Amino acid sequence: MRRHTFGYDVLFFIAILATQLSLAPGLAHVFELPHKLALPRDQYFVVQQIYAGWALFGAVILVQFAALVLLAWRSAREYYVFRPVLAALLLMLAAQALFWLFTFPANAATVNWTEAPPDWDDLRSQWEWSHAAGALCQLLALCSLLTALFARVRAAGR
Repeated sequence: MRRHTFGYDVLFFIAILATQLSLAPGLAHVFELPHKLALPRDQYFVVQQIYAGWALFGAVILVQFAALVLLAWRSAREYYVFRPVLAALLLMLAAQALFWLFTFPANAATVNWTEAPPDWDDLRSQWEWSHAAGALCQLLALCSLLTALFARVRAAGR
């Protein structure tokens, strides 16, 4: 059994914190979703402007990605920790795939929700539901990381 170092602890902490912070905007979208889907076009486009500047969350996602890669590398010999860490990394990547395949194209088609193309309602559904699916991926990633941490703690106690 390898001794766990302070650096390993810090890496776990950063991975968990970054995953929680990456989950936050997705949860905000999930909680708003029922009300926003009921808004008429003009009100919806006004409300969408509150997200200006949210692209800065990209920095947190980069930290999350780096921390998860490093944590996977560090825990590779501890399968009971590695498996859930790898799951967290794959779920984080799935959330990003959803964003780039569905959310970003809706942003581009509406010029960040400043122009209403004829299919704006379909784009709204695509945007809202892709955020919800991404939030679910991030939530499951957080659960996976916590599972890895609990497995690590249990193994250290043996």
